[in-house]
Amino acid sequence: MKFFVISLKKNGFMIIFLLFTLSLLLFSSTNLIAAQDGLALWATSVLPTLFPFFIATELLCQTNFVNLLGKWLNPIMKPIFNVPGESAIAIILGTISGYPVGAKIVCNLKKQNIISKIEAERLIAYTNNSGPLFILGTVGISMFANKKIGILLLISHILASLCVGYVFHFWKKDHIKIDTSIFQTSSTALIKISDLGEIIGNAIKNAITTILTIGGFVVLFSVIISIFNHSGIMHIITTILSYWGISETISLPVITGLLEVTNGVSLSSALYTTMPTFSIFISAFLLGFGGLSVLLQVYSIIAKEGISIKPYFYGKFLQAIFSTVLIYLFI
Repeated sequence: MKFFVISLKKNGFMIIFLLFTLSLLLFSSTNLIAAQDGLALWATSVLPTLFPFFIATELLCQTNFVNLLGKWLNPIMKPIFNVPGESAIAIILGTISGYPVGAKIVCNLKKQNIISKIEAERLIAYTNNSGPLFILGTVGISMFANKKIGILLLISHILASLCVGYVFHFWKKDHIKIDTSIFQTSSTALIKISDLGEIIGNAIKNAITTILTIGGFVVLFSVIISIFNHSGIMHIITTILSYWGISETISLPVITGLLEVTNGVSLSSALYTTMPTFSIFISAFLLGFGGLSVLLQVYSIIAKEGISIKPYFYGKFLQAIFSTVLIYLFI
């Protein structure tokens, strides 16, 4: 048994990837449809929504805007969230534009030494959120066919992220103090006309890399969910949970949403006619957590800067709980 456990630890990922490859062959017809659906979702929703934001944030980080914002908001950001005022851009754009813009901005701030590693870990826990367009438009109007539900989910989502931000005020002690005043006169903050083409070109290249990575994750998890459904794995999990008193109607959207948030919220919204309260609760929880797909997207972005994924995971789990509690109070 000990030999088996050691062997499994060494070859665990190899076994998982091998099974995934075999599943692609066994369920090729349904996987093709799932991949096409995922690609269509990325091309029609994710790409036009996020790509311009990625370019805009890359350009903004090359100007003096971040430093000006830091001057204005430092009296608020430092005592509440224990991060410099420049970090406000990550909160604002991360809330407005959606996953994973917040993570991208935090990495840009860390790369420019505007924030320290620990401050980046504090920020990553609550600046990466679902966007208003997704919650109001896709979830509220399209899925629930109820704009008021979309508004309630959005308010609870934003308030929950701010609550997480206050909790992470106490995340570790940072002994490194960065003097951000040097950036106010830095040559990187002064864009010349002759450099404009190069700056825009680099911003587009970085944005393309990020958006293609996101597209890959969307397609991958669409296929994974399809394999889970058609191989019977999802049915086995929901059956086991039913013995613990959790019905399949509740466990199926939750498990799906823990893998990929859009599909999970779509399934939970389908319960609105029969279980309206539970349907909203599940949606609030899943939107707060974000799902494994988004977690891996964020990890692929922050790993290059040496930022730990742990505070992100803890923060999203807390946000999911806070969102559900706030929705309960609103209802």
